[in-house]
Amino acid sequence: MALGASHRLHDGIEAVETMTRFALAVLALASGVYTYLGVRSLLDGSPTSTFFAALIYSAAVSVAIYAFWTYLARFYPHVTTAAARTALLGIMALGCAMIIAMASWLNAAALAGSAALEQHLAETLEDYTGDLDRAHQNALAAQSLLPDIQRTQERFQRLADQERETGALTGTTGAGSVVQLLSQMASQLTELQHNINASRERVTTLFDEGRKHLETMRTLVSAPGAIDQRADQFAAEVVTLTGVITSLEQTSIAPSVKRAAEDLSLGFIAPVADGREVDLANRQDQVMETIRSSVAAQSKVLSQAADQILAREPVGERRFVPLSSAEAVLRYASDFIPSWAGAISIDLLPGVLVLMLSVAHGALRRQEQKMPFAERITAAELLEAIEVQRALQARGVDIEAIVARAEANADARPEAHAEAASEAHAAEAHDPEPSNVTNLDLPGKPPRKGPQA
Repeated sequence: MALGASHRLHDGIEAVETMTRFALAVLALASGVYTYLGVRSLLDGSPTSTFFAALIYSAAVSVAIYAFWTYLARFYPHVTTAAARTALLGIMALGCAMIIAMASWLNAAALAGSAALEQHLAETLEDYTGDLDRAHQNALAAQSLLPDIQRTQERFQRLADQERETGALTGTTGAGSVVQLLSQMASQLTELQHNINASRERVTTLFDEGRKHLETMRTLVSAPGAIDQRADQFAAEVVTLTGVITSLEQTSIAPSVKRAAEDLSLGFIAPVADGREVDLANRQDQVMETIRSSVAAQSKVLSQAADQILAREPVGERRFVPLSSAEAVLRYASDFIPSWAGAISIDLLPGVLVLMLSVAHGALRRQEQKMPFAERITAAELLEAIEVQRALQARGVDIEAIVARAEANADARPEAHAEAASEAHAAEAHDPEPSNVTNLDLPGKPPRKGPQA
């Protein structure tokens, strides 16, 4: 049974030898093709120089991979010592690392380069979408002040009308200095309202323009066709969108609101009381002082609100960096694990074949060690032994006499050893000299027997 299994295993190893060479050649060729595609995406220059440079590099990679795994398949299965196997395993690990460095990542670029570039464009699109939204919110933040400004303006205008018609503040009707002051404050706040409304129209226009650019960019990300051309158009849209975002940042009306709020208090100029009577003039002064306090309080509130708007984090300057397919695959490697696994497996699959051959050769050696020599000898070795016998006979050497003499010497050696042992025991039994060695033999115990002849 052992002989049949050993022969079948030996025949199987010889049968797959051609297939092993073919598999190594095909895998090396496939790795070279994908390496060529990956290298082409990295090289710059004329089409001719790029073609030949990529072709030479891919051919060198294919030859290196084929030679590396061929050497290991030839040597590793036949190495038996632990030190040599460990050294070859270290060499295999070093070679695998070099193969990954020179070919596998380029294979991954060829397999998933376009998808990685599309993901890069998609993430860039999301970043610019967030920037546009944040710039839009910062630009419209001043719009939240509009209700307060409008309410204050209406209050000043209403007090001016009441003072003019009924004398609600001074007790005297007419358009005096108090009415003039209230109307002045109301007109300043009305002008500030108009500025805020005008900025809202400008912000809306810029935001709509930015949304159009985002829509174009979104179409480029998912559109069919070559990724390089789409990436170039995407970069052009990014430049235009960056200008729109910058304009939105500069369109914010918050600084103008802050300056206008400070002008309400610092630029307050109260008219001289024009009442002809002293009592009326005093009442006008009191009312104008009250208006001054109210304007100062409103100015402080508006200024604080404007400071909160200005304290918002501005949109940072973002820069779009175009990537090659190989760079994109490296940056987004965690998102393309299947592609990386396929690219590496093409290059390292021969290692599995080498280990399989090593296991098969090891099993064959163990089976042959358990078989007698007559079953281990091959036909070629038997024929060679017959040729040696004929050559010796031709020279007059009596092989049968030599074999008989060798067998006689082998039989005489045990008899000589037995006689020597018997003489030694007899000498010990008749030796009258006392011995200093204590006898530990039990009474009645027979003496030890020597080796049998």
